[in-house]
Amino acid sequence: MGNKHNSAGFKTRSPLSIFIVICLCCFFYILGAWQKSGFGKGDGIAVQMSKQTDCQIFPDLNFETHHNDVEIIEPSKPKAKVFKPCDVKYTDYPPCQEKDRAMKFPRENMIYRERHCPREEEKLRCLIPAPKGYTTPFPWPKGRDYVHYANVPHKSLTVEKAVQNWVQFQGDVFKFPGGGTMFPQGADAYIDELASVIPIADGSVRTALDTGCGVASWGAYLMKRNVLAMSFAPRDNHEAQVQFALERGVPAVIGVLGSIHLPYPSRAFDMAQCSRCLIPWAANDGMFLMEVDRVLRPGGYWILSGPPINWKTYYQTWKRSKADLQAEQRRIEELAESLCWEKKYEKGDIAIFRKKANNKNCRRKSASICESKDADDVWYKEMEACKTPLPEVNSANEVAGGELKKFPERLFAIPPRVAKGLVKGVTAESFQEDNKLWKKRINAYKRNNKLIGTTRYRNIMDMNAGLGGFAAALESPKSWVMNVVPTIAKNTLGVIYERGLVGIYHDWCEGFSTYPRTYDFIHANGVFSLYQNKCNLEDILLEMDRILRPEGTVIFRDEVDVLNKVKKIAGGMRWDTKMMDHEDGPLVPEKIVVVVKQYWVGGTGNSTSSDQ
Repeated sequence: MGNKHNSAGFKTRSPLSIFIVICLCCFFYILGAWQKSGFGKGDGIAVQMSKQTDCQIFPDLNFETHHNDVEIIEPSKPKAKVFKPCDVKYTDYPPCQEKDRAMKFPRENMIYRERHCPREEEKLRCLIPAPKGYTTPFPWPKGRDYVHYANVPHKSLTVEKAVQNWVQFQGDVFKFPGGGTMFPQGADAYIDELASVIPIADGSVRTALDTGCGVASWGAYLMKRNVLAMSFAPRDNHEAQVQFALERGVPAVIGVLGSIHLPYPSRAFDMAQCSRCLIPWAANDGMFLMEVDRVLRPGGYWILSGPPINWKTYYQTWKRSKADLQAEQRRIEELAESLCWEKKYEKGDIAIFRKKANNKNCRRKSASICESKDADDVWYKEMEACKTPLPEVNSANEVAGGELKKFPERLFAIPPRVAKGLVKGVTAESFQEDNKLWKKRINAYKRNNKLIGTTRYRNIMDMNAGLGGFAAALESPKSWVMNVVPTIAKNTLGVIYERGLVGIYHDWCEGFSTYPRTYDFIHANGVFSLYQNKCNLEDILLEMDRILRPEGTVIFRDEVDVLNKVKKIAGGMRWDTKMMDHEDGPLVPEKIVVVVKQYWVGGTGNSTSSDQ
């Protein structure tokens, strides 16, 4: 019964349900037709939007990383500036030691030999050409003794210093026998005599200063004894002394003891020498000797070979009277004693003095004490005839400023300036972390450039050296690093010297005190971030090009936005550039740009540049 009723009920409701469905279908059909006719409000809005929307708004969409673009510019902006070669007369041009400009300054105290940089409107904004026939220097150690004539085509020293065994011209090369004015028998024999008094062999002496270095044979031969000498000489009538030194692979800069401080920190060098350097040590109340005292480490040695030492033998050759020379030597010894130096040796042409380890051991009253509170603040600061005070000590046996480890242990030991908290923001822990960081970075560099660590890169410059971690990680007899501490950066150069490395203060808004083509490899870490609001980045890049050898290498490490600016300028400089990710991966905003300078020379079409 129940099934019968349900079946009947379904049959009575079925026509009504079908009717309702048919009505709804008809309603929606009529509604759709009405909207399609264009009279619906929503469809009107859609029509207007379709008229306004441009589906081609990103026609050049590119999902590749833009860090690989050579030029980050809008299509409407001009392309990168192309820098033309300078005239061939500028082949050996040092901008801040240019001869014609120098002659406008006083000769008193060698002021005219000091740095005098061109004004903004006088700067050369072109590429310094290499001389015709230029070739890669001989690898070390052969390069110490031989230099290609085409690279430094100046013969005057072979004539003027012929009897002193400085340099000889043989075929198409210069040969450097290792002689000097005061050591015609060779630098090795001269150093052997010094080593009989000075502990050169055991690592106690690591950094040295050669004032009036000539062609730097003293520094060249000290290197095999693990001593790193900073040599300097003025750009004078003897062409290319410092240029020869750097071409040989020896640290050197153009410089002179004149009216301003040397660009080195206090207590920097373990040893300093004057080998007939012709500096008037007794003049100006001993001001020049007091400057040597400033940069000489407590316990360090000063060597004087040449006038007035051994005046009894040479007074006629020097065309001076015995009385005059004797008085000069007596005055130098009095000055040395007032500086708390002790004469340790005099024989033949050589006298050796040693600076006391602290002021408690001085025999007599010291010279007048300098009032300056910062003995390392020396950039363009005038010298005074006063003694730089040493740090205080608690006992007569203590070394003022702190005792150093012997080299090579001192390379990674905590430097006294760091241990004593004298460098703001640097602790023993952060120093050690910096060393780990640079070891990691150097290993990454070497994976990308197998030539790093070989004799191909002998002269290396770190433009923003920090604590010297880059140079310490690279330390090898095959190369040396000029650690530059910018004058606007944290002053860490004293730490670098305490590690047994060498370096110099410099302002990169100006030209560096060297000749063109004197560095094989330049490292620029954060340099352009540091200077981007200080001076024209183009000028810094052109200066880098000037001092970099043809086919030399640059590694930039900086923020990607800054490096894109650098690449844009470099695009017109005959450099081959490649941007790479940070060693920690592509998400790090700091990037690396590697540059190889193309080979080209002045006056010919000889070039690897694509625009020739």
